[in-house]
Amino acid sequence: MSLDSSVETAARALVSLLVLTPLVFGYFGSELKDSEPCFCQLQGSLDDCSCNVDTVDYFNNVKVFPRLHSLLTKNYFRFYKVNLQKECPFWTDDSRCAMKYCHVEACHDEDIPPGLKEIKSDNVALQEEPAAKYTEDANCNSDHNEQLSYINTTISAAKYEEFEKWSAYDDAQDNFCVTDDLNGGEEYVDLLLNPERYTGYKGASAHRIWRSIYMENCFRPKKSMFPYIESIDVKNMCIEKRAFYRVISGLHSSINIHLCSKYLLSEKVGFQFSLSNPEWGPNLDEFQRRFDPSQTNGEGPNWLKNLYFVYLLEMRAIAKAGPYLDKIEYYTGNEADDAEVRAAVKNLLGVVYSFPNHFNETAMFSGGDKAIKLKDEFRQHFRNISRIMDCVGCDKCKLWGKLQVQGLGTALKILFSGKFDDVDPTSGKLAVRHKNRFQLDRREVVALFNGFGRLATSIRELEDFRKMLR
Repeated sequence: MSLDSSVETAARALVSLLVLTPLVFGYFGSELKDSEPCFCQLQGSLDDCSCNVDTVDYFNNVKVFPRLHSLLTKNYFRFYKVNLQKECPFWTDDSRCAMKYCHVEACHDEDIPPGLKEIKSDNVALQEEPAAKYTEDANCNSDHNEQLSYINTTISAAKYEEFEKWSAYDDAQDNFCVTDDLNGGEEYVDLLLNPERYTGYKGASAHRIWRSIYMENCFRPKKSMFPYIESIDVKNMCIEKRAFYRVISGLHSSINIHLCSKYLLSEKVGFQFSLSNPEWGPNLDEFQRRFDPSQTNGEGPNWLKNLYFVYLLEMRAIAKAGPYLDKIEYYTGNEADDAEVRAAVKNLLGVVYSFPNHFNETAMFSGGDKAIKLKDEFRQHFRNISRIMDCVGCDKCKLWGKLQVQGLGTALKILFSGKFDDVDPTSGKLAVRHKNRFQLDRREVVALFNGFGRLATSIRELEDFRKMLR
């Protein structure tokens, strides 16, 4: 072999080594610093939380995401009942998306699992049947029937139905979302057949949604020049108002990551939307446009950090309600499948309990009457945001917006209703006194797990974009 060929071979080997080294070290988690602008600041500790980005990355990508990804394909979690026909309560919707990719295909009756057609609540197993509580035998002592016979201790079915309405009203006071009515316009949607992805919905209508959320419903500093609130201003806000902005920003970031990861590539290369076989996939240019510091006034990495913030908040809610979630039957009518779901939920809860640095919600809303007033204002702001979801002009975007907002609202309800504050979730036991105090309907449970699944997917997809940039 000549000297020239030896040098050429060595040079090729060196080039190969230089190309492969970042990939290899990145895969095995070396301490090489990210040089990509979108990720250069996405490291270290998270504000208002006691853990690091790297800790969440590992815990989610290795432990949580694979379990959630499998669980959410089950019938109990894939069918979501929603009303996509509700009118926008704030303005006339004059920009409905006419693209076929915005369309949502509702389920036919035969597609819906039989157990979901009649079930009203998964809490039935946790509630004592009224017939057992209010029978005459249960309320009368046989030894004193003669003495107390003039007292009528029975309760009619009509009265019991009124009690149920009172209970539902009381529960609604804890809700952070305005939910769809259960008596008109709702349809079951198969989430697996209507995945969240970029549909082409954009422009003034889409911008108006986020502008209304941030400008009219987020707590805003008195001086804020940037439309979506500059971080330097947010840091000067109280923890509750700062947390509100961060959960909305984190949800926004998560949705943007989904759209970048499942982008309509036929549009990117200039094809028409009428293609019979459109292709979706990651769009790195779009990801950088949305999160690169140079294109976001330096805010992109902070928005990504807010994704981790809302992820930790929702994971804490699942942990806090874990004893309750563990008791649900997850009934769909398929005994084997339902048993598998219950086992999978129990396994996921065990993993969630093991996270070492959960979000600490007790630092919020402490301080007497002022805190109570702030919590109510917090709730009303979020309820307005849930109403804004009915103003989204793309049905598929509306579906996933309503689901994720309801999931986040359910997490806030769990954390701040006060009904689980003295329950230790790591024990895995639900105290008797709590069995009838805390209620979630099936849609809230489905939204909670799917919403958390969307956040887990976003963090997993961030790793894919990080590798593409390398």
